Amino acid sequence: MPRAHLRHLPMTWVGVAPFLIFAVLFLLLPTANIITGAFVDDKGAFTLVNLVNLFKPEVLNAFALSIRLSLASAVIGCVFGFAIAVAVSLGGLPPVLRGLAMTFSGVTSNFAGVPLAFAYVATLGRVGIVTVLLREWFGINIYALGFNMISFWGLTMAYVFFQIPLMVLIITPAIDGLRREWREAAEVLGATPLQYWRMVALPVLWPSLLGTLALLFANAFGAVATAIALTGSLLSIAPILLFNQIRGDVLQDPHLGYALAFGMIVVTGLSNLLYVSMRARSERWIK
Repeated sequence: MPRAHLRHLPMTWVGVAPFLIFAVLFLLLPTANIITGAFVDDKGAFTLVNLVNLFKPEVLNAFALSIRLSLASAVIGCVFGFAIAVAVSLGGLPPVLRGLAMTFSGVTSNFAGVPLAFAYVATLGRVGIVTVLLREWFGINIYALGFNMISFWGLTMAYVFFQIPLMVLIITPAIDGLRREWREAAEVLGATPLQYWRMVALPVLWPSLLGTLALLFANAFGAVATAIALTGSLLSIAPILLFNQIRGDVLQDPHLGYALAFGMIVVTGLSNLLYVSMRARSERWIK
């Protein structure tokens, strides 16, 4: 038995080898390079100056704006995504429509960068289809009311484009895990649908909701392509500030960029750690 086990072990590792190689090349090594670069100067000597520079007002403001932007888009994405997921899972939709909804969510959750910026402008730009329809059919000029695409809420709405479908993908399995017996037991005891959701379903789903909120926060916090394509450098958020330090012609300071990336890794790492812990707790509840 031991020899047979050892004989099959290499073949087992061959199956996961591509994943391990990918993780090392595109996750572990770049992360190690960023952490190392954050603690050295131009001459390669150890220094803490790069981390001290993270506490400059412009850097703190950029991180604060990114956190508010990520939190706002994550909350909006959770609310609307949860409503869609409940309708898809418990609304009695035909299986074909449910499949289409999940497929659409899978595609649009990865719809970001320049294509998303273009679609956003074509939808809500000054001559976008929704803007024109609202103005021509209902007499509502959203720009006269103060809407601005190159603003905090303008960029938040752009992030919501991919936050909502990501929420649908993640929370739908948790909603599917709600047992019919729980609802039936609540109904037998005289609970209304609102009481069932408030006292049974939502407490069970709460770890999943909180974990998904953390994941959506991390997803938005690290997004840069959409923000650059839509606003350029007009909105100073942490990813754009990082881009300017590494690739800019005037503000270029690679080691400060490493420090910024290190700070972003810490923030997103904490968010993902919260997601993993909440997901583990949710799985215990469902079981």
